[in-house]
Amino acid sequence: MSEALIAERNGSVLKLINNNPAARNALSFDYCQGVVAALDAAAADPAIAAVILTGAGGFFCAGGDLNVLIKRREMPVEDRLEAIGVLHGMIGAIRACPKPVIAAIEGGAAGAGASIALACDLVVAAEDAYFAVSYLRVGLSPDGGATAFLSEFAPRQLVNEIIMFGDKVTVERLHQLGAINRITPVGQAEMVAQALGERLNKVGPSALASAKTLIGQARQNDLATQLNVEAAAMAKAQGNAESGEGIAAFLEKRRADFTKFRV
Repeated sequence: MSEALIAERNGSVLKLINNNPAARNALSFDYCQGVVAALDAAAADPAIAAVILTGAGGFFCAGGDLNVLIKRREMPVEDRLEAIGVLHGMIGAIRACPKPVIAAIEGGAAGAGASIALACDLVVAAEDAYFAVSYLRVGLSPDGGATAFLSEFAPRQLVNEIIMFGDKVTVERLHQLGAINRITPVGQAEMVAQALGERLNKVGPSALASAKTLIGQARQNDLATQLNVEAAAMAKAQGNAESGEGIAAFLEKRRADFTKFRV
């Protein structure tokens, strides 16, 4: 890993830390590309059950570095698109990773930092943290999937308010809307995210990956299509050793041991 990204392994959970605290963990090419590589490696490592994204120094991510973005005015549009594609490649990697990705948020998630957090499968946030999608305040249009992710859980009028005004949104409000899974005391977001990751180590790894894929497809598919892909996944699962262990454990009134499928 580069200095922009610190990777720490704690049991079955991999933690990826955005290490740019002097700039409130503003994004860099090295960080985005490092996350993509780390998620690819995690996907291929059966011992990893979940991945946590967090930021150093008590702040999740301030989004794009305006000192960098101002220089893009001098670049051709094609080069700007390529640079934005680095961020979007990371967003795509978060969504495509078969392992659940958990955002652990202290301080705040602003701009593309909010997009990254909302791209994750689970979100844990400290009670004093905030989200802010303030692109318009500096004359920029949202990216990183902000409009897509906000529209998954909020009415259009509220999405308009969040994006058009760019005000800080409390985690309590987002929790009420269903976008945040857990609110923690200050300084405990990573600990709670770790606990969630450890819980995910107790379910069938193939079933977990399948569930993430199905959930990701559900909003795009019509019901008939979704039923078909669910049927295909269920038929496959019924014949594998993982479900054999899970069903046998249930019938024998014992805890299933899925660790053998993580080696």
